[in-house]
Amino acid sequence: MNLRIGLLLVLGCVMGAGLQASGQDAASAAAQTRVVFLAGGRSHGPGEHEFNAGCRLLARALEEQSGLGVRAEVVNGWPADDSVLDGAKAVVIYADGTSVVGKGWAKMDALAKQGVGIMFMHYAVHPSAADGEKYYRPWIGGAFETGWSVNPHWVAELKALPDHPVSRGVPAVVEAFDEFYYNMRFPQDHSRVLDLATATPTRERMKRYINLWNEHGVAGLDKPQTIMWGIERADGGRGVGFTGGHYHRNWAVDGFRTLVLNAIVWVAGMEVPSGGVRSTPLTEADLNANLDDKGPKKVVLTLPQPGEFRAIPTAPVDTAREAKFGQPAAAATR
Repeated sequence: MNLRIGLLLVLGCVMGAGLQASGQDAASAAAQTRVVFLAGGRSHGPGEHEFNAGCRLLARALEEQSGLGVRAEVVNGWPADDSVLDGAKAVVIYADGTSVVGKGWAKMDALAKQGVGIMFMHYAVHPSAADGEKYYRPWIGGAFETGWSVNPHWVAELKALPDHPVSRGVPAVVEAFDEFYYNMRFPQDHSRVLDLATATPTRERMKRYINLWNEHGVAGLDKPQTIMWGIERADGGRGVGFTGGHYHRNWAVDGFRTLVLNAIVWVAGMEVPSGGVRSTPLTEADLNANLDDKGPKKVVLTLPQPGEFRAIPTAPVDTAREAKFGQPAAAATR
């Protein structure tokens, strides 16, 4: 009898410890800050617009390397059940235009009004002019606008806003080659918009002028341009827009990656560590993980090398094209 009682007591202790541990795990998971990434579909050639791979790379850094207690989830496209977004402190959208957010305007607007942080990256900062006015400027402070903004490929020397949390651990200058859009459509009163990262485009740094190059792009040469911006909204949430992210290889540039990770943590309402959000330098294997299948032409992405970006030939100026440009319009919202 005594043996039976003893066994029952031991079993009870084991079960109690298991329940306690399970409860602690649940509490720990509940205490984590949730960040949800919405990744766009396959787009462009190999190594370009790698939305899924980029989101998974950043999510892994936040959840496994930062030490900040972040629970990062990646959803491909707009979620079939958008309740997955409930409880998130930030939603990061990295996609072609409004291909993802356009399936959930009302849900995203409701989340914004609840104070959820919202961040758009690269092409995802480009809505229609009407959607930019209705959603993007209230949510994140600005947006790309066709006929106003430009999308050249150039080598930028990114400079983070001094003394702002996104600048922590970021070198004074971060050089990267990307399709850095500029001349965003901001509110006429720019005072609420934070210029989180800027760079100055020059003719020498231009490597490709493409479809949306216009008179505003020419007028913006040799002047600091906002590449990443943010706002602190009246609803208590934060918003960030970042125009980089065309070329997947840039995630291997430590300062570039840290700048974006800092911005995600900031937009989620967390404290950015004094040395910036910690992440492990990428290997070539990391860079080539989770890439979209873009057909039979397989490309192995390599780590960027010092001086590589500046060695890219400067793009010739199409003077005939630019001669047809009109005069730049005054900066004003529509």
